[in-house]
Amino acid sequence: MAMTPEPLPGGIHAVDFQAPPPSPVGPGRRSSFANDDVLSEYLQQSLKVPDLVLPDRVFPRQNSAQNPPRIDFQKLGSLENESGFEVCDLIAQVGCFEVINHGISRDLMKLALFLAGGIFEIEPEKKKTVARSPERRYGFEEIVHGEEEIKDQGEDFLWCGDEEMRLEMEGVWPYAFSNFSQEMEKLWGEIEEVGRKVSEFIQMHSLNWFPPENGLAEEQETAGKVCYIQKHCRKMEEELSENSLRYDVIRMLIRGCEFPHALSLHVWSGSSDFHVYSKKGWVSFTPAQDSIVVTVGDELQGWSNVCNGQYKHVIGRPIFKAEDKKPISMAFLFSPPNDAYSSKDDSTVTISVTQQIIFVILITTPIYQFYLYISHIFV
Repeated sequence: MAMTPEPLPGGIHAVDFQAPPPSPVGPGRRSSFANDDVLSEYLQQSLKVPDLVLPDRVFPRQNSAQNPPRIDFQKLGSLENESGFEVCDLIAQVGCFEVINHGISRDLMKLALFLAGGIFEIEPEKKKTVARSPERRYGFEEIVHGEEEIKDQGEDFLWCGDEEMRLEMEGVWPYAFSNFSQEMEKLWGEIEEVGRKVSEFIQMHSLNWFPPENGLAEEQETAGKVCYIQKHCRKMEEELSENSLRYDVIRMLIRGCEFPHALSLHVWSGSSDFHVYSKKGWVSFTPAQDSIVVTVGDELQGWSNVCNGQYKHVIGRPIFKAEDKKPISMAFLFSPPNDAYSSKDDSTVTISVTQQIIFVILITTPIYQFYLYISHIFV
């Protein structure tokens, strides 16, 4: 039996209200629009999504450029001006160069690299106590290549030569770190001398060079002695190795300006090729044995941007062969001292206005007295 609603008491009428708008047409029903085909054509033309083509590589392709210049350190001062300008022009094109006959003992370099390998043998629990953080600029930094676990994966250690680092590292690696630190100080002194002479050579043979004003005291205090020590992954399968390389490049580009520097001087153990990465692409070459590869840093780019933007910041890293068991590399970050880029003519002296007035008085007074004396005689 059907039920009918009861009337409201007291003759009260229901409140009048407007009905809601009709619901949209369901997916299974056709539109009531008269010219349906015209509307569909209009929507397809006006709302067409463009075809997107994504890059197939994380970093640019390899450039077929010539090898970077190779500089004989012992003959650096004897290069003629024309040859020096040509060398610096090649450095600007590639972003790096080799230094041979640098005078640094091969035994010193091998010993420092060998002792550096021992840093990565420290127990993982102890490494965590000296891991890098916003409060600690030195220490360990694990390199994780994606989500896959890689046996014998690469690691980074940032050495800065601070007393605080020395005390903390001797607590987790007693005796051995003291020996390593001593050899690193010796090698740093030799590397610094090479960097100083090379930077002077670049200054003398660069076009329209304008030295930075007031030195770089603030940046020098921030950087100080800095060396990136890296334990590289062993040779892996081709696909995994390419993914590892892409990750390393992105990581290096991110940290590229972490510590401002003019030049980065690279040394390593074993035989390897060397890759140089920039925004334009990357270049690969085979360095000479025992040479030092020098790459352009962000400070040198900033100084050259003042005039003609001749130099560009690049990232460099060695690529090791499959037979290298424990490949270790070091990248020393160098910035010249504050007085390195002072004016070439050090004999120029600036005389203030007060000194000029005193000088004029001292010169004119005897002349005036002599004039009065002569006038008195002949009058």
